[in-house]
Amino acid sequence: MISVDELRIDYGNLCAVEELSFSVAEGEVFGLIGPNGAGKTSTMRAMVGLLTPTYGAIQIGGFDMREEPQAAGQVLGFMPDFPPVYEDLLVWEFLDLFAASYFIPKPRRSSEIIHRLEQVGLKEKTNSLVGSLSRGMRQRLMLARTLLPEPKVLLLDEPASGMDPHGRAQMKQVIRDFARDGGTVLVSSHILSEMDEFCTSIGIMQRGQMIVSGKVDEIAAKVLGQAVIEIEIVSGSELLRKILNDHGIDEVSDAAQRKFAIPFDGDDRATSDLLTELVNGGVRVSSFTRKHESLEDVFLQIGAKELS
Repeated sequence: MISVDELRIDYGNLCAVEELSFSVAEGEVFGLIGPNGAGKTSTMRAMVGLLTPTYGAIQIGGFDMREEPQAAGQVLGFMPDFPPVYEDLLVWEFLDLFAASYFIPKPRRSSEIIHRLEQVGLKEKTNSLVGSLSRGMRQRLMLARTLLPEPKVLLLDEPASGMDPHGRAQMKQVIRDFARDGGTVLVSSHILSEMDEFCTSIGIMQRGQMIVSGKVDEIAAKVLGQAVIEIEIVSGSELLRKILNDHGIDEVSDAAQRKFAIPFDGDDRATSDLLTELVNGGVRVSSFTRKHESLEDVFLQIGAKELS
C-alpha cells in the first residue's frame, strides 16, 4: 500500500533525503525511526504531497503521488505533529466541518462523529471548546479527524506527543485495529518503547538514508545477534544441561544453578518444543521466557545517539 523508490529531497545545496526506498504492505505498522535531521519529516511531507521531491517515486494505495495526487489523497490520512486546530469551535463542530469537506452525507455525520470520538476516548468532550483541550486531547481529536474519511493508509507524525497514558493506550489500540482490518500505517515517533508494542516492521534513518529496514524480529536478530531464552527452574539442572547438550546448545547459569540463559535461533514452534522436552524430561521449570530486545536496543546498537 506504500511504496517509496529512490526518493531524493534537496533544500538548495542540502540533501535532506538521499536514494530512500522502502515499502509497507497491507496490515503492516511501519515505524520510521531516526535522530533529529535524519529526514523523517521531509519524507512524510513528500509522501502526502506537501513537498515536491527532487526525484523518486511515491505510491500510496497503488496511486502515484506525482501523477495521481488526488486519487492518492483519497486513500490517505495524515496526522502531522502540532496540527493546527480551530480553537473557537466546539469539538463536534470541528469534526463536522471536516466531515462536510470529506463529503460525508449530512444524515451520517452525527453518528460518525460520535463513533470517532468514542474511538479516541473523547466522547465526553463533544460539546467542549477545542481551545479548552489539553495538548494530548488535541492530538486525540486530530486522530479522530484523520479517521473520519475512512482512509486505507495512515501517516502519523509523533501521534502520542503530549498524551497521557490513557490516551496513548487508546491511540495504540486504534492503530492495531486499523492494521488488523487491512489498513497500512506509517508512524514516526521518538517514544521507541511504545512503538515496540505495535510496530510490525521498522526503518531506521540517518543523514537522509535508510540504514536498515524490515521486520522487527529480523532486524533485531541481524543487529543484536542470536535471541536468548531465559529459564528459571526449581530442580533438574543436570537434566536440563543434558537436554541442551543433546541439541548442541551452550548455556550460562547463575551460581545457584537455577537461572539459565541460552542462545536460541528457533522459531516459536521450536521454542515451544524445547519447553515441552524439558518438562517431559523431568526438569521442573518455573519460568521460560524469550528475551525481547527493544527497538531502543536496536536503535542504539546501530549507532544513533540522539532520539527525535
